[in-house]
Amino acid sequence: MGILANTVSISQFDVVGEEYDSSEIGSRIGACLQEQAFVSIETGSEEQALGWVELDDFTSAEFADNERWRRDNYVVFTLRRDQRRLPTALLKGELAAQQQRFLTANPTFNRVPKQKNEELKELVRQRLLARTLPTPTLYDVMWNLDSGRLTFASVSMRAIDELCDLFQKTFPGLRLLLVHPLQRARALVPAPLRAAWAQLDNGGEAPVLQQIEDGAWLGGEFMLWLMYRTAAGNCTYSQQDGDNVTAWLDNRFLLAGSGNEGAQKVTITGPQDNFAEVCAALRQEKQLLEATIHLEQEENQWRLNLKGGLFQFGSFKCPAVRVDRSVAAEDEQVSIFYERAFVLERGLELFDAVLAAFLACRLGTDWPDEQQRITQWLEG
Repeated sequence: MGILANTVSISQFDVVGEEYDSSEIGSRIGACLQEQAFVSIETGSEEQALGWVELDDFTSAEFADNERWRRDNYVVFTLRRDQRRLPTALLKGELAAQQQRFLTANPTFNRVPKQKNEELKELVRQRLLARTLPTPTLYDVMWNLDSGRLTFASVSMRAIDELCDLFQKTFPGLRLLLVHPLQRARALVPAPLRAAWAQLDNGGEAPVLQQIEDGAWLGGEFMLWLMYRTAAGNCTYSQQDGDNVTAWLDNRFLLAGSGNEGAQKVTITGPQDNFAEVCAALRQEKQLLEATIHLEQEENQWRLNLKGGLFQFGSFKCPAVRVDRSVAAEDEQVSIFYERAFVLERGLELFDAVLAAFLACRLGTDWPDEQQRITQWLEG
């Protein structure tokens, strides 16, 4: 589902680079997007095409009009990938027919020579590609120019790699930095706790993959702490603006551990009775990889599946956006975007408030006592 859907899976990135200036970039975004706009391969035989299209119309790749991609401080567009997929059985059948024709025309050969066979494979591929319509896949992008944070409507690693490569090609001098656990936490640690945080963090000097590996502990500890707090009924957390948010875990957990037959994953679903099944799996030295987090503020509710290794948000369900049927269709679409952007970013702010509460506990002097209480609870 796209960024305008009430439920969407997202990854977040910080836009970084020596040339990052939101006011200067805003004046040339349209031209940059146009240079890497999507070009259809429907009438050709190319296997794949990748490029940008408009958020509201995936058949249009015209970015000359700022109103098509600019929403105040947001830039919105869509990554479109069209790909032809050839059925393996069909490819093998057509190749076998071509091989038989060659052997019939060349009776002195018992088998098709290797080089000729490669030529026949490519010939068959090209013929079949020309007869196969490409299938489009769409990934929405929402870039907040003020904060420099970009939200991508996918958690697929292939799609993320394509986004990063095409973004850097589109905007020379800029690149995307995944908001992984350590990256997200750095912005939330208050000044009095930064000395304690420095003992756990390399400060962003290491390569990103190394930072992700170094921060692997954070997601698991955060979800375990939140699970313990849920079981204890301590589900209220404060935000910087003074408002409270209620947060708890329930419904779905994914754990993994090693066994005689290699890595083993366990999925636990449904309402939990004091998390007995999850605790049993943790006592067997399984690691908590994913959990469903519920967030509530006043009458509004959010739900997301946190992927602890990268801090991606799967099936992020936000409060429903009400459609105003009394306005023109184009105005309605813009209005829906602003409401969707608001509830999505509000949900992320609430998540950050809960994460900040964990960090305050984790870096505080009371952490050893809290850790002991969690261990005793796990042991039953």
